[in-house]
Amino acid sequence: MSIQASIATNRFGLGAKPNEIAHATLDPKNWLLAQLNTKPLLEFDNSLPNSEKIGFKLEELRKEKRALKKQSKTNLSKTQSQPAGKKYHRQIMRKLTTDTLKQSILSDNSLNWRLLDFFSNHFSVSTKSPIMAAIGPTLEREAIADNLLGKFEDMLLAVVKHPAMIIYLNNEKSFGENSRAGKKGKGLNENLAREILELHTMGINSGYSQTDVIELAKGITGWSVARPKKDKHSGFKFRAYGHEPGARKLLNKTYKNNGLEQGEAMLLDLARRPETAAHLCNKLVSHFIQDIPEPKLVDKMVKTWMKTQGDIKQVIISMINAPESWQNTPQKFKTPREHLVSTYRALGKNKFNDRSLYSSLFNLGHKPLNAGSPTGYSDFQQDWNGASALMTRIDWASKISAKFNGDTKSIMKSALGESISEHTKQMVTRAESKKQAATLLILSPEFIRR
Repeated sequence: MSIQASIATNRFGLGAKPNEIAHATLDPKNWLLAQLNTKPLLEFDNSLPNSEKIGFKLEELRKEKRALKKQSKTNLSKTQSQPAGKKYHRQIMRKLTTDTLKQSILSDNSLNWRLLDFFSNHFSVSTKSPIMAAIGPTLEREAIADNLLGKFEDMLLAVVKHPAMIIYLNNEKSFGENSRAGKKGKGLNENLAREILELHTMGINSGYSQTDVIELAKGITGWSVARPKKDKHSGFKFRAYGHEPGARKLLNKTYKNNGLEQGEAMLLDLARRPETAAHLCNKLVSHFIQDIPEPKLVDKMVKTWMKTQGDIKQVIISMINAPESWQNTPQKFKTPREHLVSTYRALGKNKFNDRSLYSSLFNLGHKPLNAGSPTGYSDFQQDWNGASALMTRIDWASKISAKFNGDTKSIMKSALGESISEHTKQMVTRAESKKQAATLLILSPEFIRR
């Protein structure tokens, strides 16, 4: 087994499953590239509800809540008036996020799941409200997964129109001051426009101004979410009565007033800008290869981005083909989520306790949809390797290992291949028990980094 195969499975993927390094050894690059051509790219449990069904369910729960309040002569407390709703919100979030976690552990195409993780965090939403708890997990399944290896501009449009992003950043409450809604006292909300420029496309300090933020915010006024009871559907809804009339000027380009298409044109141009290419390629390298990106590698990817108008698949191929991506020394410290997934993959687990999986991420400080800000979770080592965080990982690794009864030497070889050091090999093989051997392996420098 080659060191290049170890890099392919661990640096680009989510860690090797049994026999995976052996499969990648013949041609590590092509082993990765083949994953980008699989159909389907990602597989979810399709029995779980999508955002449309969740939208109708939330409307049903609101109706029940109103009925409860109406029936009560003593003004039921909030807890008493919506017990079923609260339970539903928690349950659906846990089911959807745990399904993503399990699918990534079981998948033969972990490069694709790494990409989903990257873009889900890039377009981070948090469960700041019960509605977001229910609908937040559907963003990655519907807007990101469907556009994972297509043009970035298509992903951006799908994300900005998704109800999870609209509600998270309050754009359903944004109205142009000269629109019909604005003349009735409703105002502009800049949250979504600001994050599009600062986080999702060009990046902070890339040359846009506060005026650009306001112009983009006006361009996407009216981008809202349907109310199932009134609109007879759920999901994205353009409300013309809330759209600011007139032409908009963003980054010195004028966009005529043509309703929904005005905001779409602004987003498409943002996605195609060189600042966006630089911002996204820097983040991709930081996520996959090294905390501080090698400029030469980023430049190659930016050139591909601009040449292909943001074709994500071609940009990833450019990264895989670059020699700068294949340094033998581990470059990245795994986040808790990556550590958990790679551990389960290495141990060959295919049966899961959903509650345990979910609570593990909670305890490790990497709970799904809980970054707390649109910035998302950090990709940098210093944010995950503090003393308290490492102690929590040691405790978690010990608990996982306590249930392991397999051949640790075999797992060590299949998970790390030629990347295992002589020191770690001796530590694991001389361990006093299978539990101790598994714990030492999971926490070894070669395993906890990629």
